[in-house]
Amino acid sequence: MLDRREFLATTFAAGVALPALHTPVFSKASFPVGQGTVDIVSDGHLELPTGMILGRVPEAERATFLAANNLPKDVVRSSLNLTLYRDGDRTVLFDVGSGPNFMPSAGKLGEALETAGIAADDVTHVVFTHAHPDHIWGVLDDFDELAFGNAEYLMSAPEWDYWFNPETVNKVPENRQSFAVGARRNMAAIEDKCSKFKAGEEVLPGIAAVDTAGHTPGHTSFHIQQGSDSVMVIGDVITNPLYSFSNPDWQMGTDSDAAQGVKARKMLLDRMAAEKMQIIGYHLPHPGTGYVERKGSAFAYVAS
Repeated sequence: MLDRREFLATTFAAGVALPALHTPVFSKASFPVGQGTVDIVSDGHLELPTGMILGRVPEAERATFLAANNLPKDVVRSSLNLTLYRDGDRTVLFDVGSGPNFMPSAGKLGEALETAGIAADDVTHVVFTHAHPDHIWGVLDDFDELAFGNAEYLMSAPEWDYWFNPETVNKVPENRQSFAVGARRNMAAIEDKCSKFKAGEEVLPGIAAVDTAGHTPGHTSFHIQQGSDSVMVIGDVITNPLYSFSNPDWQMGTDSDAAQGVKARKMLLDRMAAEKMQIIGYHLPHPGTGYVERKGSAFAYVAS
């Protein structure tokens, strides 16, 4: 079984040490969207080397920004916020978290759902933003069985084609090969239960796919709309409450196509600011809900 040791051994080969990990709080936020309800539960958090995230930003610019905002220079800590949308007979989960084999600070979704009073068997649909480990490795539980055995699965066709291709592992950087192996392994478990969609399509009634490719080839955000109520599940197109908004032109080290990632981020920030739509950010501070405001030539995050 692929486990987190391979990821840690490759990603932290430069000798960056993880700080002490914190026990996540299994809280949840809930709010209505039309006749439906959105719940946000925590899968824990990640602690990653700053160089892995901001390695494409000039070192002096990065150091100045981190110091000015009193942020640690070596580690980026980010929440893992999963969205659950319930509407009548449907219980739709967006992504499935990290599972048991990625990081000890993550993979807490099962406990969080239990604490929130939500049974895994009640999930009718799982919709993926993309297939990075912290979004798809939770497909399988500790016993290599489907964690959401009653669910139908949905993923964008470009995302599926990219990660399920056995040649992808040979095309990604060495320290991301475990990502490709793990994605294909988990996808194989749902191959017969997964439908593919294209950007712009309504994947389920009231849920539309929005093309935000760049972080991965088929990264997708989702617009949930019921009547005049709406919210955008943004996935990883926007990941940090500070630099993703104040410096949207920064190219992220975790994006497979960094230039396209910038275009997707600016497009979504511009749209969310104009429409004053609530967003749910997978990696924004828990519970990850808020709004986008214009601030000069850039933007600002307003938590809600």
